[in-house]
Amino acid sequence: MRIAVAGFMHESNTFNPLRTDRAAFAAQSLTFGTPLLDEWREAHHEVGGFLAGIAAHGAEPVPICMAWATPSGPVADAVIDEVTEYMIAELRRQRPDGLLLALHGAMVAESHADADGEVLARLRRALGPGFPIVVTFDLHGNLSQQQIDHCDAAVAYHTCPHVDQRERGVQAAGLLVRMLKGQLHPVQALAKPAVIVNIMVHDTSCEPLRSLMAATRALEKLPGICAANLLPGFAYADVPQMGPSILIVADRDRDLAAREADKLADRLWQMRHLLAAQLPDAATAVAQALAAGKSPVVLVDTGDNVGGGSAADGTIILAELLRQGAGNAVVCLYDPEAAKHCAVAGVGQEVNLLVGGKVDRRHGEPLQVQGRVRVLHDGTYTEREVRHGGKRINHMGLTALVECRDRNLLVLTSQRHPPFSLGQLTCLGIQPQHQRILVAKAAIAYKAAYAPIAGTIIEVDTPGLTAVNPARFAYQHIRRPMFPLDGA
Repeated sequence: MRIAVAGFMHESNTFNPLRTDRAAFAAQSLTFGTPLLDEWREAHHEVGGFLAGIAAHGAEPVPICMAWATPSGPVADAVIDEVTEYMIAELRRQRPDGLLLALHGAMVAESHADADGEVLARLRRALGPGFPIVVTFDLHGNLSQQQIDHCDAAVAYHTCPHVDQRERGVQAAGLLVRMLKGQLHPVQALAKPAVIVNIMVHDTSCEPLRSLMAATRALEKLPGICAANLLPGFAYADVPQMGPSILIVADRDRDLAAREADKLADRLWQMRHLLAAQLPDAATAVAQALAAGKSPVVLVDTGDNVGGGSAADGTIILAELLRQGAGNAVVCLYDPEAAKHCAVAGVGQEVNLLVGGKVDRRHGEPLQVQGRVRVLHDGTYTEREVRHGGKRINHMGLTALVECRDRNLLVLTSQRHPPFSLGQLTCLGIQPQHQRILVAKAAIAYKAAYAPIAGTIIEVDTPGLTAVNPARFAYQHIRRPMFPLDGA
């Protein structure tokens, strides 16, 4: 068997006005052909799982491409065209027996509200109805019927933080191999309960999602069920398919798949009042951090959650830390201008900087700071542990570490970079476990890296493109009514 491996992944925040262009993918991963094998084979990612599963079944991998960019605004149409056309051309040329495809499920493009569905529709038209396609989705995918109609089977992550990606890739490879051997004839059923699952309850190790995910996994033990998926969805996409998805894959029995999908969707709906969050504001949270007995204290800047497509240069918590006289704190900001200024000045030099608040003003105003350049770094580091996102090679671009008054540390990056790995800090010589305060621009994903060293975690209700209260957003295209926006 010859099995093609490809991926095209982006989580698109439609409230972010900045388009995600080709350069954004090239800065992270835009890999064509055989180099995919070296970059992704060892990754704790579904593409690494694809390759492991293919090898375990004695099949031959046919590497096509992998495109991944940091979550941000909608993807440029030109990128959709380029990557999809390349996949189609290579699949026609290589003529594999089937395709394993890693998608996110919440990708939006300039002209396509359902960009993942558009990619799958183009592949299906080009390759024909009989060509086997098995897809993996991120747990935050907003699944659509179009996506499901144009693939044979789909597998989504079970965990948030996403630490089971490689396992899901192996599972998807097993499904495809069984299809190719004639042992499996998958059918799928999708249910879409009309509720927004607040991102702050997406931690699958905690209630209420823990019991829902346990019920989902239990379904896979039933006769005839090949895969069971519960996706809480991605609320920062103003598209018709926004919201949670229940996707059941069964062997031949569509009624079984539909029945189990509806039952699980109803269970989620009955729990809807538990799917919300109330957090302290920045002033209250910083005061709590300064009074906390166990350190390091992780302050979670939810309104500037980089992994959700936010600006990455929000200054609201930094300003509050300075106002309240905090010391020994670490804050990461996307600020290529300030990083370049530090590089020109050089290590050991004093700098006066206007940092943050440059992408927009939703996340705070620029702040004037003074400090000494302690480290300059190219921003590339390797993550060898199992972490959210599954990426092994990470890129922050030119990065400067500036030490400010009261031993506060400012990490200035030239690429927007989510706090999925402690490598973001340790590659600069920072020992995060010895700091008083760590600011993570995140929601849940940071926990895989930060929770093991945290003394105290305080989630903060900050404004921004990823604010935790869905009522802050002017939705125009989602399904209505939708809880909690439209009553009980």
